[in-house]
Amino acid sequence: MKTPRKEAGEKPRPQSGKAKPTALDLPRAELSPEMQAYFDKCLEKIGFVPNVLAAYAHDDAKLRVFAEFYNDLMLAPSGLSKLEREMIAVAVSSENRCFYCVVAHGAAVRQLSGDPVLGELMATNWRAADLSLRHRAMLGFAAKMTREPHLIEEEDREALRRAGFSDRDIWDVAAVAAFFNMSNRMASAVDMRPNDAYHTQAR
Repeated sequence: MKTPRKEAGEKPRPQSGKAKPTALDLPRAELSPEMQAYFDKCLEKIGFVPNVLAAYAHDDAKLRVFAEFYNDLMLAPSGLSKLEREMIAVAVSSENRCFYCVVAHGAAVRQLSGDPVLGELMATNWRAADLSLRHRAMLGFAAKMTREPHLIEEEDREALRRAGFSDRDIWDVAAVAAFFNMSNRMASAVDMRPNDAYHTQAR
């Protein structure tokens, strides 16, 4: 296989989590004690600061809002399990071909499910997975939100109800899918790269 030739004047692209987290040259802001403590907790719990947080660290206020919204969507009490929320994140990110989120949240699916194959299926083609009716309905709704949100109608919400989701659950499915559609687009726009550690977790 030939090595791609670099054009004259072309800047090298970062290839790992050891490089800067995005293609933009944004200096880190002075973090508030709250956000610095959050970074310190990441280092303590998982051994690194996720590059998505490092990317937002050029603006302490934006970092705080992003982290709070993410934690509320993904970790707060919900009719959706943590695994289900991560499955939505990966299925949406796969539809959008978002390298960062497929890798980072694919690792979370592998960890939470204890099933590396499920993590790979979520990242490549969730429709090929042996999923429950509940999960197939959930991911079908999230995928339609991603590809054709203007075509969602009452029958799509009713399909979720028939699969056992409450109206509050439907809100949460939509909120997680919408959040990752936004995050995917930001990650692609700034060439956000996942930390190296995600690639080997729970395999």
